[in-house]
Amino acid sequence: MNAALKVFCGRANPALGGAICRYLGVQPGKVEIYDFPDGETCCQLQENVRGADVFIVQPTSPPAHKNLMEMLILLETMKRSSAARMTAVLPYFGYARQDRKDKPRVPITSKLVANLITSAGANRVLAMDLHAPQIQGFFDIPVDHLFATPVLLEEFRRQGFRDMVIVSPDAGGVERARAIASRCGASLAIIDKRKSDPKRTTDKVEVMHVIGEVAGRPCILVDDMLDTGSTMMRAAQALLDRGAAEVDAACTHVLLSGDAARRLSDSSIRKVFVTDTIEIGEKRQSCPKLVTLSVADLLGEAIQRIHNDDSVSSLFV
Repeated sequence: MNAALKVFCGRANPALGGAICRYLGVQPGKVEIYDFPDGETCCQLQENVRGADVFIVQPTSPPAHKNLMEMLILLETMKRSSAARMTAVLPYFGYARQDRKDKPRVPITSKLVANLITSAGANRVLAMDLHAPQIQGFFDIPVDHLFATPVLLEEFRRQGFRDMVIVSPDAGGVERARAIASRCGASLAIIDKRKSDPKRTTDKVEVMHVIGEVAGRPCILVDDMLDTGSTMMRAAQALLDRGAAEVDAACTHVLLSGDAARRLSDSSIRKVFVTDTIEIGEKRQSCPKLVTLSVADLLGEAIQRIHNDDSVSSLFV
């Protein structure tokens, strides 16, 4: 694309946005974002974007509604400032767990959010490790779906793991765990669990049994997000009860709601490998087990390829 490449960062994760800009060798776009006394968000561009290829980096992490609204306002601002193309870069896509109608009279909020982003003016979306791949189909615009797998695998190699078992903490994550296991030549195991609170208003999880051979071997639990941590902690204990040598965890998005950081720190999990899609901030101090890996270079390379109309899927071949 011949238009100028410009990257703007919202307030949800400015550190990641800055790292992406350093990879691309560009300065972050100049924009003033502020809140009125009543909580309304407003912004004003401090530079010209007419005819530019604009990328807006803003994970819709907690507080999800505020960060989502900020993304929508940034898109509206770019549209009214005559940007040629706008890509919503969503390192973390909030409301992703509301992706289906699994009970009567509930919304499919993921679809609603996709509609909002499209209506606000986005021409395409760049996302990472969506909770469910079908969310891509909720958008009526192109979606480039990245995976943190290359970053995690590089860290696994650096750690020198041998004869390891990649473990899915539930049935829904089997495809993700199998893909990682096949890439690093590891075995696969699955935790069969039952949630005792189907409304997901608490963190009650009951682990039933482990499918696969884990005795005497290092295990790595992999998932797309770490919220309350209960699933991971109870899965880790189940693995150790069945003779696993040690248990680590790896997650793309680390939310750590409530006192999850403290409980994770007290758990039997040895290390927790996470990425910087969500700003961790002071939660890191509550959980020294966190090992943060950056996905800035991966996102930056994807942005460069989108700008140049090159292949993005080749990043994962």
